[in-house]
Amino acid sequence: MPSLFEFRLTRADSPFWAVALHDGHQISPPLAPYLLLDDEQRLREEDPYTACMAELPVNQLFVGTSRFQLDINRAIDGAVYLRPDQAWGLQVWKEKLPEHILQQLYQEHEQIYTQIDQWIQETIDTHGFFVVFDVHSYNAKRESRDEVIDAAANPQVNLGTHYNKPLWRPLIEEFIKSVSKQQLLESPIDIRENVKFKGGNLAQHLTKKFGDYGCVLSVEFRKDFMDEWTGLPYMPTIQEYKQLMLHALKDLQENSVHGNTR
Repeated sequence: MPSLFEFRLTRADSPFWAVALHDGHQISPPLAPYLLLDDEQRLREEDPYTACMAELPVNQLFVGTSRFQLDINRAIDGAVYLRPDQAWGLQVWKEKLPEHILQQLYQEHEQIYTQIDQWIQETIDTHGFFVVFDVHSYNAKRESRDEVIDAAANPQVNLGTHYNKPLWRPLIEEFIKSVSKQQLLESPIDIRENVKFKGGNLAQHLTKKFGDYGCVLSVEFRKDFMDEWTGLPYMPTIQEYKQLMLHALKDLQENSVHGNTR
């Protein structure tokens, strides 16, 4: 059977990585007959346009496969949503997936993590450290399309930093400082740490294995850049988020050049 996991890798001479693990919407043909959810239902919980925001002049890993097929930001035992409680109450599959398909998905989860480990180790060997921008988005209108967002509970930018070692605190502060001095649609940006999310499996894995040599900044954008119920994008806002990331990258690069990352 052909691969069930699609991704795009772009390498650069840089210690920085930009990843969009949930941007994908693809369902592989062998799994399509088993899928119960329609495109709109899946799109609501995916992170469309995050690859655009993460399209930075650094190493890039953008996943094309939908998280509803294989979610590599979860540990392997939860990477395939087999129960509604794993998928926001949604029943993903019409019937139980064949065992050979399920085992291939789990195998490909292991393979991509082996590859990621290799890429990060190569980055450490070349540059001495690494920084991952782990770009995601999240819904803030759970009840209805017309719901008024509770801004106190839903920051525009949720920065997941929980699993990083304390030695990376100066770099984290530099990122927050960079974002805070920018504006979004001519207004100050509300960025806070670990309010909605602390970081997923990728962050936990990399910081546990390579935490002395780098950190993962899990950047969760509130879905102000789209209609989260229909998927309609607001391109000017998407471009502003991308510019925000570019400016933050520039600030961190300038900082790291002077040896201040560690």
